[in-house]
Amino acid sequence: MSEETTHGPVLAGVVTAVVGFSSSFVVVLAGLTAVGASPDQAASGLLTLLVTQAAGMLWLSVRHRTPVVLAWSTPGAALLASATGVTGGWPAAVGAFVATGILIVLTALVPRLGDLVAAIPQSLARAMLAGVLLPLCIAPVTAVVDAPQAVAPVVLTWLVLLRIAPRWAVPASLGVALVTVLVTADVDAAALAPTLAWTTPHWSVPALVGVALPLYVVTMASQNVPGVAVMGTFGYRVPWRETLAVTGIGTVVGAPTGGHAINLAAISAALAAGPAAGPDRSRRWIAAVSASVTYLVLAVASSALAAMVAAAEDGLMQAAAGLALLGTLGSSLADALADPREREAAAATLVVAASGVTVLGIGAAFWALVVGLGCRAVLHRPAPEPDPDEEPEKAPA
Repeated sequence: MSEETTHGPVLAGVVTAVVGFSSSFVVVLAGLTAVGASPDQAASGLLTLLVTQAAGMLWLSVRHRTPVVLAWSTPGAALLASATGVTGGWPAAVGAFVATGILIVLTALVPRLGDLVAAIPQSLARAMLAGVLLPLCIAPVTAVVDAPQAVAPVVLTWLVLLRIAPRWAVPASLGVALVTVLVTADVDAAALAPTLAWTTPHWSVPALVGVALPLYVVTMASQNVPGVAVMGTFGYRVPWRETLAVTGIGTVVGAPTGGHAINLAAISAALAAGPAAGPDRSRRWIAAVSASVTYLVLAVASSALAAMVAAAEDGLMQAAAGLALLGTLGSSLADALADPREREAAAATLVVAASGVTVLGIGAAFWALVVGLGCRAVLHRPAPEPDPDEEPEKAPA
């Protein structure tokens, strides 16, 4: 195998992993911390996610010679970050992660479960995600007011690169934030070594309903289903049921050491499956292998990065996370509000999700779907039927 043949996919795989990791690892740490993880447990969760998704990618890409790229559930991490705590604390959150993995495996075994997720109107699913993301995306605004000297360079870096090199806008702004931490913060050297922290899962009804169910829905609707569509645009067919089984098992295995969910990649999948991975489509699976190896290398440094995030000034890393999620917020809002007939129900879903309320120990994301589905049932208007007496407009000659 010549160097010319492999250089494109290998380099594309490295870029895929670096961009995928740097664009959202702060969101993952924020999400795990919000549901009760200590700094060591959050760092363990980040390491676990990197290892499990790398292992799953190696299996699927080598077995099927297809550039199947896996990732952690960024929308799921954002959902966790919006939580105000979990009844039962961190062990109950871990139990919810296990339940999420079981639901994903069951979806592979019982396709009807996937049909139920698909039956949730996309406008409501996207509105729920937008509501979850909104408070997180406000963080750069409040942070730049509270700590302008630290946060303004992060925002300016993101803005400039968004204009000239959009792919690197989020990683570069995060890099500026990390440099600021190195210069200004006291990082605990003892926390730099990679470690795994075991937590025995505990199951509670509020955690299962308020964390596991919404986490499963956003992972399926915002990651797995779009991931298949992205791969399809490049002419690849994802081994759907096997991928669900692999990611579901990986989620269950990784949950006790803090991993919340792994799934098909959506946006970063295009880097490994597209032309950037070389002109020969039959060789692009090498990009997925390269990405998985890069993720394993990043896993070694994950604890050090988590320690830097933990040592950062309040608001700095939250601002970087908010910038990373701004594009997802924009696309979610556009999809949620696109259909005028669904707009009121979607808006109600959004505001309930953004409210952060907890009722009966169950978080806002679940209640947002309940309210949205209820409003839709009352307010939904069918599409107007065409008037048979009205002649269709003729196309100009």
